[in-house]
Amino acid sequence: MNKSELIKALSDETNISFDDATLVVNIFIDSMKKSLLDGDRIEIRGFGSFKIKNYGAYHGRNPKTGESVSVIPKRLPFFRAGKELKEFINN
Repeated sequence: MNKSELIKALSDETNISFDDATLVVNIFIDSMKKSLLDGDRIEIRGFGSFKIKNYGAYHGRNPKTGESVSVIPKRLPFFRAGKELKEFINN
């Protein structure tokens, strides 16, 4: 499912206009992005949680040339599925 399919499903399930459903989904996604940027953890009970993981700088190797390269530190979003979602998928 992609974003437009989610918007259509929301519109169909709730009988709201496509434009209103688009607004709701965009606000939801933007709020999650802002929370993650602020360093907050997002937890949706029964679904899972999102958080930012910090990775430090390190020296890597270019596999093609064997040359040593410096990898800059980065922050990446991390999702962990909740217990109920795992059980739903496996049953």
